[in-house]
Amino acid sequence: MTSGALTAGVVVLLLSLAAVVGPLVGLSPWWVTLLVALGLGSLTVDAARFGGRGGHLLAEALPGGQGRLRRIAVHEAGHALAADSDGLEVRRVLVGSLACLQAGVDSGGCTEFALPESVRLSAEDLRRWSRVLQAGMVAETLVYGDSVGGDDDRALLGRLWGLSGFDVEMARLEQRRARREVEQALRARRAEIEAEADRLLAAAPRFGRRSPS
Repeated sequence: MTSGALTAGVVVLLLSLAAVVGPLVGLSPWWVTLLVALGLGSLTVDAARFGGRGGHLLAEALPGGQGRLRRIAVHEAGHALAADSDGLEVRRVLVGSLACLQAGVDSGGCTEFALPESVRLSAEDLRRWSRVLQAGMVAETLVYGDSVGGDDDRALLGRLWGLSGFDVEMARLEQRRARREVEQALRARRAEIEAEADRLLAAAPRFGRRSPS
């Protein structure tokens, strides 16, 4: 789901609740109208200035936000486990829009790796990065049956292969091969994915709760 769609959905939900509950608790229709105006105004500002991130922050704070955060944690757990297997250094893992906002990262979740020494990687290094960058999507698919994240991972993987000098057909073949390899590896580590996701989720900040100690 895009940032704008999620923000709109949250605003519409809150406004709908106000319209239904307001009369029951004696709330004046003028207040409901004011809430509608404020909601639509905040939607416009959030989309224009913050790329819809406000909607994500709100969605993660509302009941049900834990489920959204856990899916992000599963995705990032896949990256972390694959990186450990392939010897890539993980610098930090961020789960949730609030964690990313605090770190100055425009995302709902991310795993940051140590950058390679050269932009032109060997075929073996490209295979390693292909496994690790696709591991988040694979972990999501193993746990949830499909993947909703990974656009940034695919874009980065495409740039790495594009800078490598290898032809497009080889890049596609190698990425498919890497996908099969990481699927096989993570399928055998399903319990580890779940455990790492739980650990990441417990450490993720969220509005409306105290920061983990």
